[in-house]
Amino acid sequence: MRMTIESDPSYPAHWEADVVLRDGGTARIRPITTEDAGRLVSFYEQVSDESKYYRFFAPYPRLSDRDVHRFTHHDYVDRVGLAATIGEEFIGTVRYDRIGPDGRPASAPADEAEVAFLVQDAHQGRGVASALLEHIGAVARERGIRRFAAEVLPANTKMIKVFTDVGYQQKRSFEDGSVHLTLDLEPTAESLAVQRAREQRAEARSVQRLLAPGSVAVVGVSRSGAGVGAAALRNLRDSGFRGHLYAVNEAVTRDLLDGVRAYRTVEAVGAPVDLAVIAVPADRVPDAVAACGEHGVQGLVVLSAGYGDSGPAGLARQRELLRQVRSYGMRLIGPNAYGVINTAPEVELNASLTPAPMPVRGRTGLFTQSGAIGIALLSALLRRGEGLSSFVSAGNRADVSGNDILQYWYEDEATDVALMYLETLGNPRKFTRLARRTAAVKPVVVAKGGRHTPAGHVVPGTRLSEDTVSALLRQAGVIRVDTVTELVDVGLLLASQPLPAGARIAILGNSESLGVLTYDACLTQGLRPLPPLDLTTAASPEDFRTALAAALASDDCDAVIVTAIPWVSEHALADDLADALREAVAEAPGKPVAVVHVELAELVRALSATRGPDDEPPAHPAADAARTPAAPAATGATAASTPDPDRIPSYPAAERAVKAVAEAVRYGQWRRALADAGQVPEYEDIDEAGAAAQLAGLLADVDDGAVLTLADRDARDLLARYGIRVLPTLPAPSPDAAVRAAAVLGYPVALKTTAPHLRHRADLGGVRLDLTTEAELRRSYEELTDALGKPAELQPVVQPMVPRGVDTVVRSVIDPAAGAVLSFGLAGVASELLGDTAHRLVPATDRDAAALIRSIRAAPLLFGWRGSDPVDTPALEETLLRLSRLVDDHPEVIGVTLEPVVVAVEGVCALSATVRVAHPPARGDLGPRTLPSY
Repeated sequence: MRMTIESDPSYPAHWEADVVLRDGGTARIRPITTEDAGRLVSFYEQVSDESKYYRFFAPYPRLSDRDVHRFTHHDYVDRVGLAATIGEEFIGTVRYDRIGPDGRPASAPADEAEVAFLVQDAHQGRGVASALLEHIGAVARERGIRRFAAEVLPANTKMIKVFTDVGYQQKRSFEDGSVHLTLDLEPTAESLAVQRAREQRAEARSVQRLLAPGSVAVVGVSRSGAGVGAAALRNLRDSGFRGHLYAVNEAVTRDLLDGVRAYRTVEAVGAPVDLAVIAVPADRVPDAVAACGEHGVQGLVVLSAGYGDSGPAGLARQRELLRQVRSYGMRLIGPNAYGVINTAPEVELNASLTPAPMPVRGRTGLFTQSGAIGIALLSALLRRGEGLSSFVSAGNRADVSGNDILQYWYEDEATDVALMYLETLGNPRKFTRLARRTAAVKPVVVAKGGRHTPAGHVVPGTRLSEDTVSALLRQAGVIRVDTVTELVDVGLLLASQPLPAGARIAILGNSESLGVLTYDACLTQGLRPLPPLDLTTAASPEDFRTALAAALASDDCDAVIVTAIPWVSEHALADDLADALREAVAEAPGKPVAVVHVELAELVRALSATRGPDDEPPAHPAADAARTPAAPAATGATAASTPDPDRIPSYPAAERAVKAVAEAVRYGQWRRALADAGQVPEYEDIDEAGAAAQLAGLLADVDDGAVLTLADRDARDLLARYGIRVLPTLPAPSPDAAVRAAAVLGYPVALKTTAPHLRHRADLGGVRLDLTTEAELRRSYEELTDALGKPAELQPVVQPMVPRGVDTVVRSVIDPAAGAVLSFGLAGVASELLGDTAHRLVPATDRDAAALIRSIRAAPLLFGWRGSDPVDTPALEETLLRLSRLVDDHPEVIGVTLEPVVVAVEGVCALSATVRVAHPPARGDLGPRTLPSY
């Protein structure tokens, strides 16, 4: 059932949402409508007598016609009902009824409501009630309800736990034989933490079901052995998949295809199927999805193309595919996917188009949106001896995305390093939130592709520039690289080496020239290299061992880069040199080592081919038609990467090795800084309630979707409520008006133009400063109008003078995907032209503000450059933090520009402010859990 606004104008379509439940399956939450009477009755008939008793406090075998009418007719304001559905079936319901102080039905401004749940017994324990409570709570807040009241029987411990575990502030009492609960619906730090923990567990579990299935069916296996489906089946079979494997072909006439049991339909398998790999033409995929859904398949990998990658018609087909998949409670990788790999010994899954042998077991996870890039990365890692824990190539990414994979990797003990190739971020705000949490325990390395949304990736765009996205990723601890080559280079170092404790780099080798190149590359990357140690071309492996051991034992360096050029007999010495370097590392472990080589292919092989027999995955015989189902993957976040002292990464160029080491240094610094992440300060003089009332009044006559730019006085008043001073400004449409304004403000004054083409362009002559008399003011007014145009065009204003200082620009904007972003730079065309602006996500901490003003290239101007007086950076940081609080506290504020903000030796003052406001969106990142809907 798909209700539309057209069929019922009052229907709140934005309340519809797909959610991931505790066990990794999905459900759809939507408002209950008058068309749901039959579904409600059917749902109620499937609920046990005990659950009915808990709901109504008495035996209640069936719903009366009056009950059905009441539970399906809502005004979506004072009476609201939501249902959790799978397909057309209700699996849970929740409703609220607004009540007054006397407990009787009421309308606004009453701000309390009674709430009650009912979940089908077969679906209890899946987190249905918790998801419904999140969504009905968000709906209630949107409708002006601030508290929920609930009556629960003491024996109904499951429902009591749903209420008590949600994290809201609550009161609990025992009255008339029932537990009376009152929940304050204002989100708290605890409720947000609970919500995000549930989100993480559910999404990680949904990915775990895809990567560790107990049984797999490949749908679309040709009888001839040709085609994508047959290739996927062979790869699953030859990888030694530990679960049950089935082939599906509607025209099959024999029991086996490629040695695997074959069936005409998924239903004919007659046993559970956890994962289906679909490789049929796009026009036949809906039938395959329906068959899988009816059979209870948990997840799909759709290899078929012809969707968003093939134009508007394919895009529509992709949206319908996602809707169909979710209607059965399944998750989807693809369409147009390359597949998935899990090298865990209890799984050995290669449900991809990568032929056997599949990658060896390792500690690196790899996610790509592009199949072609996935092939290239797999090949590069294989050549350089790096194994994988898991691999996902999501294709068009209609459902499962990089966010889901991060949720899984966060708690996956088999993954120490996360490598991601992304073409779009989709939801940058959520991605940076998840990446920050994951990066706190293991490195996340991202290579981001196209600057524009490519065909097939139907995700919300972002207005943020690439520089801004990079800054936000760095803030989240993500290691952002520019190419897939750098992705592999950095990943190899992080997967095998400990993090460096600092930026001091020792360089040693048998080539002075290569050592100098490495030294220069270190300086370019902002490292602190020590003078290179030249061992001369006559150096033996033992000389390398001695020098490396000494460098690793020294307290003067944090990492070592070894450079090597060929000997006359390269092949004879490659193994000896590799062994010598490993012996030195074993003598003094704890510091990262990288090797730069020139035309030493045998050394690369020797340094990477170090796995002992206990580390090698077992040989894989052809899979039987049925095997023991896979055990669930282990969970629990790791604290850091696990160094491998036997493996030393090598690079064919100094710049590549140094880049990898530099990224490890910067990531290590970020990890150490987490110990003191800072805090969002509280300011006693902030008038949050007054600002809220002012915004409500300003927006009272503004339509939804419209944007209001505040008048100067309103903007100053709003900012003043948060302690941000904006200099008063008086219009000067004539010389006499300018003189009167100066008399009010007091001399000395400034005269400036505010026309859009001249605003903030002192270089064009539109500003006159330090005018101390009426004569000077009149003369300057005449000069301005003679040079630049009539007063009506220039829109002159008069302001009082403030102490000289450094002119800066402070901004905050709301990006539709990333949320609120705080930006800082120096004022002037030079900074604009060079893009010298820094960014942080809101809310910013005190450490964020301090780092923000120091991260622009022109920052020395704030700290006494060339003998000038340092300006009041603490006051500037406070201004940034106050603005961050304003936009975080009031989502109605969608844009603020303070330009210029003059930072003097003592104090700061904004000379001009532009504030844009609008009605906030109904849902945001702080709203209930929901899957994206494209």
